[in-house]
Amino acid sequence: MRVDRIRLADGGEGVREVVESPDSVAVIAQDDLGRVLLVRQYRHAVGQELWEIPAGGIDLGETPLAAARRELAEEGGVGGGRFNLLFDFFLSPGIASERMSVFWAQGLVPCYAKPDEDERLEVAWLPLAEAAAMCRDGRIADAKTVAAVLALVSSPAAGRAGPAGRGQGR
Repeated sequence: MRVDRIRLADGGEGVREVVESPDSVAVIAQDDLGRVLLVRQYRHAVGQELWEIPAGGIDLGETPLAAARRELAEEGGVGGGRFNLLFDFFLSPGIASERMSVFWAQGLVPCYAKPDEDERLEVAWLPLAEAAAMCRDGRIADAKTVAAVLALVSSPAAGRAGPAGRGQGR
């Protein structure tokens, strides 16, 4: 964390606190049935368990795509498949430098999940429509998850997930 003194457009001065944070990734994984993978975990800062898409930091020297693949395998127990960048955004530009890249993953296969030592995760596959309803009624309150789920719902490709005429993604 740093504190910057800045010159304002009108010539005045201000103070801004900046949290310097490495960039991160998140993955909305969709299976051949159109369901999306969510993990539920306790978040100390808000004092409750939240449903989220798998996410985490980008390690030094790692590409966003490699980080997305690693996080999905570690937290969701699935890997391989096709990954497409949906969007990226600043998480909280008023105070933090962190930029997050959100990927859409399809065509996944099971692998060995290996969450961090301090992570206690519940994994669930939910129909995309149910996840969207949970975003709209507040049962999903995590910003990256809300953004990813609603982006996928509004995507014409989302309804074509999976084999046998349901599309193969990009």
